Amino acid sequence: MSQYQPDPKNSQVSREVTSSLFINQTPPVGSSLDGVTDLICFSHLRWNFVYQRPQHLLSRASKQWRVWFIEEPIYGDNQRVEVRTISENMTVVVPHLRHGTNPDEALRQQREVVDQLLAQQNIQDFIAWYYTPMALSFSNHLKPRMTIYDCMDELSAFLGAPASLLDKEKALLTQADLVFTGGLSLFEAKQARHPNVFAFPSSIDYRHFEPARHALPEPADLQNIPGPRIGFCGVIDERMDLTLLRNLANSRPDWQFVLLGPVVKINHATLPQGPNIHYLGMKSYKELPAYFSHWDVAIMPFAINEATRYISPTKTPEYLAAGLPVVSTPIQDVARTYGGWAPVAIADSPQSFEQAIEKMLTQSDDWTAVDEYLLANSWDTTWEEMSRLMQAQRALVFE
Repeated sequence: MSQYQPDPKNSQVSREVTSSLFINQTPPVGSSLDGVTDLICFSHLRWNFVYQRPQHLLSRASKQWRVWFIEEPIYGDNQRVEVRTISENMTVVVPHLRHGTNPDEALRQQREVVDQLLAQQNIQDFIAWYYTPMALSFSNHLKPRMTIYDCMDELSAFLGAPASLLDKEKALLTQADLVFTGGLSLFEAKQARHPNVFAFPSSIDYRHFEPARHALPEPADLQNIPGPRIGFCGVIDERMDLTLLRNLANSRPDWQFVLLGPVVKINHATLPQGPNIHYLGMKSYKELPAYFSHWDVAIMPFAINEATRYISPTKTPEYLAAGLPVVSTPIQDVARTYGGWAPVAIADSPQSFEQAIEKMLTQSDDWTAVDEYLLANSWDTTWEEMSRLMQAQRALVFE
């Protein structure tokens, strides 16, 4: 689950721009795609934000290449570049620009950061990996060995999306060698616009969430919240049906609604409030199984609007891997991928949503088919298939 403009706050230690900004790193030995040593990713999401598709995929990519994750600028009092090492071959790069920097100068400075990275790290054979088409504005001069557009959301439909985003996406689709989509609906929307579009819906790190089925230690901020607990985890933004949540909480004061995640782009004053609604804030990916372990039902109360038309929520398989039954509004990719299983209910009204939760609180389902599906759709499998497609595309280029 993603959003276009995340909260830019970041407390990590930074390095000022100097001639030795980027510490030299040695590429991994035995990388796939002969000659490629690096992957440069341009992202609208911050690495320290919600742990989702980019983190899953690029962490795996870093076992093959050096990965440089370039975020959008943060505006403040000083011009500098933040360089943060995540792991041996994973580095996050964040340009910090001064307040008031005009758009053309901002693009020039971002281009300079990229050029400096390539020069100092002697990056010549690399893959350009885009999550945001807007990054073409300062990276269209690059000469990557391959360009990948991993289209995880229809960003143009999100609140605050730049007016030029569709034009930039058109240009990126012209340049990209491969296009991956974050769901089947997005695949259907993009497949006629590029000859090599492949659907890769949300996958799952099953082993990370399965321990939630075995009574993990209860987080401190859950301990004073009675049950039954109805949980949501993710970004709380314009895609959330706040009216639905408010109606559910008012209708069932005996249920406790627990929400994990940051509130983004919407006024906090508009959030439903009540003694049985609990906003516990953002939790790390590592913490999530402990929370899921002490919920009774997971919900996805998404609004049905342009911003949710193409989403394929990462949380669906995560909830299921944790052993949580799921109730969702009729998000297309959720309904057709998971809707046929007993632990998943699709509800299109406040009344049916409430009834579905009540049913999930009491019924016991057979999870065999669900678990077989989840185990077959791991992030490892997804990355392996993406790598295979990249290798095949590389071979075509050099035939």
